[in-house]
Amino acid sequence: MILGVGSDLIDIRRIERTIARFGDRFLERVFTPVERQRSDCRRDRVASYAKRFAAKEACSKALGTGFRHGVHWRDLGVVNLPGGRPTLVLTGGALARLEAITPRGMKPRIDVTLTDEPPLAQALVVITAEVPDAVERRT
Repeated sequence: MILGVGSDLIDIRRIERTIARFGDRFLERVFTPVERQRSDCRRDRVASYAKRFAAKEACSKALGTGFRHGVHWRDLGVVNLPGGRPTLVLTGGALARLEAITPRGMKPRIDVTLTDEPPLAQALVVITAEVPDAVERRT
């Protein structure tokens, strides 16, 4: 069952200008320590940050709140599963919203796709709810 879908498209140069202007203040406000570590190790550091920024925007849309109602930037963290597939880990207000929209007895799943073709980066987030047995059989 689909609970929410969100997408975002961002100009990588916008993130580059923001990092140049605000530096660590911006990075610490928007990104989790795990995201910062992962992006800072990338050859194209700014594109990595831009894709993560787009994923956060897309997820906030899929939750149906945007960055309101207690959902904050660092409540949404882009991580990679052991096979490399990206997903989001939610905490704080974002997790509370996810729990509120997930039907009782079901388990939420967040699927994320990230891409960039400079100067643009894009993310698509689909939040679904599944019966827990189906989730266990797939893993």
